[in-house]
Amino acid sequence: MNIPSTLLNKYNVPVPRYTSYPTVPFWKDGIDASQWKTVFSEQFALSNSKDGVSLYLHLPFCESLCTYCGCNKKITTNHSVEHEYMAALAREWELYLELMEEAPIIRELHLGGGTPTFFSPENLEKLLEIIFTKSKIHPEHEFSIEGHPNNTTKEHLQTLYNLGFRRVSYGVQDNDPEVQRIINRIQPVENVKTATDIARAIGFHSVNFDLIYGLPLQTEESLTRTILQCIEMKPDRIAFYSYAHVPWTSRGQRLFDENDLPSTDLKMKLYQLGKTLFAEHGYIDAGMDHFVLPTGDMYTAKQEGRLHRNFMGYTTQQTKLLIGLGVSSISDASVAYAQNVKTIHDYYAAIKKNEIPVVRGYFLSDEDVAFKKYILDISCRGITKFNPEHLPLLREFSFPELKSLEEDALITWNEETLQVTELGAHFIRNICKAFDLQLIRNQKETANPRFSKAI
Repeated sequence: MNIPSTLLNKYNVPVPRYTSYPTVPFWKDGIDASQWKTVFSEQFALSNSKDGVSLYLHLPFCESLCTYCGCNKKITTNHSVEHEYMAALAREWELYLELMEEAPIIRELHLGGGTPTFFSPENLEKLLEIIFTKSKIHPEHEFSIEGHPNNTTKEHLQTLYNLGFRRVSYGVQDNDPEVQRIINRIQPVENVKTATDIARAIGFHSVNFDLIYGLPLQTEESLTRTILQCIEMKPDRIAFYSYAHVPWTSRGQRLFDENDLPSTDLKMKLYQLGKTLFAEHGYIDAGMDHFVLPTGDMYTAKQEGRLHRNFMGYTTQQTKLLIGLGVSSISDASVAYAQNVKTIHDYYAAIKKNEIPVVRGYFLSDEDVAFKKYILDISCRGITKFNPEHLPLLREFSFPELKSLEEDALITWNEETLQVTELGAHFIRNICKAFDLQLIRNQKETANPRFSKAI
C-alpha cells in the first residue's frame, strides 16, 4: 500500500513505542521496594501455575561502541567481567526466588543486551543452569537470544540449543560499508549469512534480523541493497526500526554529524521502501515495526488474536509476569512496573546489600489498567471494545482524538468498538496515543522531546 506523504508528515511526531502503559517517562523515581515485593509476590501467586513467567536477563557488555545505539551498555574488551556480573545476576535471582512460594515455571526467556554473545558459551551455560536449577520449564517454552553476527559462534548456538533455545535475533542494522563505518559497526554481510546458516543447521527454527532506517549516510539505493541481501537469507522475522536520534540520552549519538542523517523527506521514503520490499517478498506486517513470513507462529498468533506485547517486543506468549534481571532491566507485574538501577556500580552495590536493585517504577491505578488494555488490544489485534464504565473518560480525552484519526481513514469506531483500518495499521503508535491519558493530560509538560518520532 502506498501511504500518502501528507499522512506520513502529519503523524511523524514524537510518540511512545508502547511497550508499557503508562510509559517510562511517567514512572516515579524512588519506588517503594517493599510495596514492589508485595505486589510481585501477589502476582506471582496468581499467574505462575496458570501462565508461567517470562524472564529477561540484561547482559550489558560490548567490545565496541555502536554510535547509533540507545541501549544500556558497558564497553570493555576485558572478559573477566563476566564472572562478577554472573554472580550478581545469580544473587538477584535468589532474592526473587525468596518471594515465590513455589518453583517458577519459565515459559519465556530472553537474553538481551548489550551483546549477550560477549559471554563465552561456557559462562552462558553456567548462568542458565543457575536459573534453571530451582525452576521448572514450561512444555511450550520459548527461549531466545540477541546475537552479534561477528561473535556468535557455532559453540554459542549449540550450547543454547541444548538448553532449549530455538530463536535467535541478529542485529544487522545495515550492510552498507559506509553506513557501518559511521555508526562504528563493521559487520560484513558474509558474517550475517554464516551466523544464520549455522543457527539453522543446528536446529533453530526462528531467525530474526533487526534493520534500522534513518541511519546516517543511508540512501534509497544502499537500503535497497541491504534489504534484498537480507531477504535472500529468508529470516523468519524482520524488525524494521526507525532510528531514534536521542542524543540527550544516548551520548554515543553525539559522535557523528547530524548533517549526515537523512532528511525527513528521505527518511519517509526509506520507510516506504522497506515496507514495499517486504510485502513484495511475502512478508506480512504483524504490528509496530515487525514483519513476518506467513509460515511463522507470530503470523498465526496475529491471525488468531493471540499476539502479546511487552518490554521484549511482540511475543506469542501470554505471561502476565515478566521478571527483569540485571542492570537497567524492567520487570512487569501486570499492575506494577519496576526498573533496576542503570549503572553497574549501583547494581553491584545493591546486590551486595542483598537488596532487589529497583530504583524507579509505577503502580497502576484501575484507570491505568483499563487503558493499558485498550492500548494492548490496538497494538496486538487492531481492535478493541470499550467498557461503558469508561465512557466519561473516553469522551473527554480519547474520542476527540479518534475523530481526527477517522477523518484520515485510519480507524472506524463508535462508542462501543474501534477497528484499525488497513491504512491505519501503518500508524499504530499514533492510534494508541489516543488512549494515553497520561500523555494527553500532560501535553504541555511533555512538549520536550521525550520520545522518538513515529516514523
